[in-house]
Amino acid sequence: MSTADVAMRRCEELDRFSAHPTRLERVYLSPQHASVNRLTAGWMESAGMRTWQDAAGNQYGRLEGRKRGLPALLLGSHLDTVPDAGSYDGMLGVVMALAVAERLRSRMRELPFALEVVGFSDEEGTRFGAALLGSRAAAGTWDDDWWDLRDANGTTLHQAFLEFGLDPRRVGEAARRREELVGYLEAHIEQGPYLEAADVSLGLVTTIAGARRFRLTVIGEARHAGGTPYPRRKDALVGASEIVLAIERLARDAGCIATVGRLEVLPGAVNVIPGRADLSLDLRAEDDARRDAVWVQILAEITAGCSARDLELRVVETHSAPAMPCADWLQDAIREGIAVTGDTDPMALWSRAGHDGMAIGATTDIGMLFVRCFDGISHHPGEAVREIDVARGLDALEAAVLSVARRVEAGVKAPA
Repeated sequence: MSTADVAMRRCEELDRFSAHPTRLERVYLSPQHASVNRLTAGWMESAGMRTWQDAAGNQYGRLEGRKRGLPALLLGSHLDTVPDAGSYDGMLGVVMALAVAERLRSRMRELPFALEVVGFSDEEGTRFGAALLGSRAAAGTWDDDWWDLRDANGTTLHQAFLEFGLDPRRVGEAARRREELVGYLEAHIEQGPYLEAADVSLGLVTTIAGARRFRLTVIGEARHAGGTPYPRRKDALVGASEIVLAIERLARDAGCIATVGRLEVLPGAVNVIPGRADLSLDLRAEDDARRDAVWVQILAEITAGCSARDLELRVVETHSAPAMPCADWLQDAIREGIAVTGDTDPMALWSRAGHDGMAIGATTDIGMLFVRCFDGISHHPGEAVREIDVARGLDALEAAVLSVARRVEAGVKAPA
């Protein structure tokens, strides 16, 4: 059985741990979270790694380098899922990292750093609504305001920690110090169609998109649909519809990505003019300047449009995360890694989706490798990868680790 086949079979094994019998859902601090940590720890131990679960529920394994106590090159991804998930988003990156550690086990005395594998615990934010909790804890950017977050059943994050067997008072112990790490490399399915369209297995990630999210509320006047003539109407839904179209047009023209994923209308009766419409907006771009510039354009146009219809517009920003560029020297290492598969000019892509690297980048340099996935499908049971692409990804990730070692030895990136 090939290493790639083993990795894919391990993803299938992880699928067994779901909160639902007919679909995959595995959320933070759940019994299923505990189970996949134990399973992953067992694989790590079989690879000769020292294992531990940190104070935030992240699962680690470590192989020492040429001497004990060296800073570590961290490899990994996440083990949690969205509801009705596929088998590879996050999980493939963890099992690929583990496979590379298994391959390099006999060569660790050659490496000027330790090698660690991590399965982060809450990249998706499915349970409590705040994403990247595991990697934010590891980055030392935990926010104590999160303790009062509640899941759909009313359980607070603080209570969930206790029920999982974690001590909320010790969450700070999960933080990794900058001097402990050489860098972070993550392999991940692309979650987009570009590699498949180009018929290539692997891609080089240049940056992870910065995102801003807004709640937009349009206030009009609810009145009888039959009795109110057009000149007297203040239709919040018509105003909201114009907003949706303006957002798409302006974002496309600017090379950004904007999504209105939620639209709720009140009072919602068939014979009543809508008096209120609430919209969500998720806005992403390769860099923060471009994202922020298009938001200025969007806000100006939708404000003017609402004013022209005598509608009130209310805007609340609910989330902001800066773009996280991949370090040049780690991009070079991944480029060298991909070259061993025969692709000497790999496709460079910016990640439209968020990843744990966005958080861990606050404490160490990051690099990312994309693996082709069928039709760009992700966050869906239809996620699929090919064994040949996983095999090439493993070769590339292993070679990238060795390239990092050469760079550390040469002083391109010296351990702290």
